[in-house]
Amino acid sequence: MTLYLASTSPRRRELLAQTDIKFSTLDVAVDESLRGKELPTAYVERLAKEKAEAGFKSVQDDEGAIVLAADTIVVLEEDILGKPSDQSQAGQMLRALSGRSHTVMTAFAIKTKEQIRVQRVNTTVFFRSITSKEIDWYWHTGEQQDKAGGYGIQSKGGVFVSAISGSYSAVVGLPLAEVVTALQSLGVFPEPA
Repeated sequence: MTLYLASTSPRRRELLAQTDIKFSTLDVAVDESLRGKELPTAYVERLAKEKAEAGFKSVQDDEGAIVLAADTIVVLEEDILGKPSDQSQAGQMLRALSGRSHTVMTAFAIKTKEQIRVQRVNTTVFFRSITSKEIDWYWHTGEQQDKAGGYGIQSKGGVFVSAISGSYSAVVGLPLAEVVTALQSLGVFPEPA
């Protein structure tokens, strides 16, 4: 069996590497546009599934291929907060999240020759109140550009987080406990380095 991570995200790579499960990475691209009135839960699960399928297609000649893919979104009420396109949008996102809770949804999909399994993990994240000066400071750190919801909990954006209820690793981008359990059910286990 060969495990492939269908993601170029350095955060997902680092998280999966913590498990001591050997894997290779794949660069896949899928259309991440929302479809009509697609609910956040359906959207994040669909993207994870499509990424796993695209990754599997690229390695389908490998009889023992197992492809893992994931997608993470930030949801405030029913609105999906994507990656900010500019400073103004980044500021709007942080002002909307300030002093409130929101949900981070990470779905992962595991594709083998015989099956595909999709699972979603929801985590509630609580933000303290954020000042305008902090919003400006955070923009200038450069962290926001590639982060759903306009922040990264694992780095400087973590200063805004007062509490979480759920999986920390899912907020970063890959729910490790659930992923390892799912991989073990397929016979994939950590190996000493």
